[in-house]
Amino acid sequence: MVRLQLAKAEDATRGSAAEQIKQVALRLFAEKGVDGVTVREIAAAAGQKNHGAVSYYFGSKEALVRALVMDGAMALERERNAALDGLEAQGGPRSIREVVEILVRPVLALPDSHYVQFIVIFAMTHRDMMLDAIDPAWNNAYGRCLDHLRGMMADLPVALQNQRFVFMGAYLSAVLSARQRALADESRAHPMWGSEASVEHFLQTLVALLEAPADLPAAMLKGLGQRDGAIADRPGPVG
Repeated sequence: MVRLQLAKAEDATRGSAAEQIKQVALRLFAEKGVDGVTVREIAAAAGQKNHGAVSYYFGSKEALVRALVMDGAMALERERNAALDGLEAQGGPRSIREVVEILVRPVLALPDSHYVQFIVIFAMTHRDMMLDAIDPAWNNAYGRCLDHLRGMMADLPVALQNQRFVFMGAYLSAVLSARQRALADESRAHPMWGSEASVEHFLQTLVALLEAPADLPAAMLKGLGQRDGAIADRPGPVG
């Protein structure tokens, strides 16, 4: 009995230390990028006396990064799939706005807002590694959203749909990352970013991007290339 209690206490301590390391690493990676932070700095900032704490709990810095990528991806996947399941059970979604809400709201609700800036910076510097870190089973909801959007954008050629989805992903990442970076500065108020009005305006501009009419000559459409439903560049967890 005593051994069992000690083992449980040790597991709890180990789990707490690992979570603390993840929280600290996420903040540092968001601020400096993955390459700008050493495992020693992470361990010290997490209050770990052992400089090898990252290796002890995760095996390597890369394994820690992969764990952080998946933590956020899984949280977004759960929330987006739950929202989609609810709408589909009622015969929806019925508007582009509803789908956009599903893409944006779960990101705003993440328990640690540093994830957005971390994943955006990481995607720019190590995109292949980021995509490799995400189990396809945990990045399905974004594709479900795109499928619904395609059904509501059927008047646009597929090549233009694909291009708008790429624009949308870049816009999602850039704006949400800028918002997180601004709100992380607690030295002053940020009414432009912190109000519900700013979120509402962002949602409206995303809808406008997707709903905007297109008037491109056939020659320009040919230059866009893709004709099938695939997007060459796989989206990340945020977009």
